[in-house]
Formats: sequence, structure tokens, C-alpha cells
Amino acid sequence: MVQGQPLPDFAREIGCENWAQFFLKYVISHPAVTAAIPATTNPDHVAENLGALRGSLPDNQMRTRMVQHMKSLSGFDRIAQMPWYPGKQFAGLVRLPGLAATQNAELS
Repeated sequence: MVQGQPLPDFAREIGCENWAQFFLKYVISHPAVTAAIPATTNPDHVAENLGALRGSLPDNQMRTRMVQHMKSLSGFDRIAQMPWYPGKQFAGLVRLPGLAATQNAELS
């Protein structure tokens, strides 16, 4: 939904450089959240996610601004019907390359 969309200018106030950081900062700053585990198999995405550790976390007022911005984007009203990982299918477990077959079998 945000692909090709520019970050809102106010995202810089909390140190966001990309959408991954925008979303992660929202999640990890929310008082109801005790842990966040971003899912990715892409090392570049890991690097983007780590950027969420820089800068300040949004407070309630900033989270409200973030939600209002998202509501202004086309398609936000359909977000609950969108697939979690468009174009990807995971069989409930991501196999880690380099692990011995027996270790991967134990994870199943």
C-alpha cells in the first residue's frame, strides 16, 4: 500500500528514513506492545528495520498523526483484507540456510 508513496515529512521528527522504520517505531512505542518480531528473509530489510532503533520513539500524539496519515492513503480502508506477505508463501517456518538438515528437522 505504501510502495512508491513518500514518507510524510513529520516522520523525520522521529528519525524515520523509510516505511519499515515508520511502522516499527509505531509498534514498539505502543504501550500495549511488549515485544516486536519483524519477519523478513531479506538482509537489506533487516538493515532497514535496525534503523528504527535510532531517533526518538513516537508518543501518543505522534502515533495519532501516523494513523491519520495512513488513513489518508488510498487503500487503507481495505488493509484488513490484504495478505500479510503479498507474493510470498511461508509454510509456517522459514528454513535457515546453512543449518544441518537435522537441526532444521528439529525446528519443524
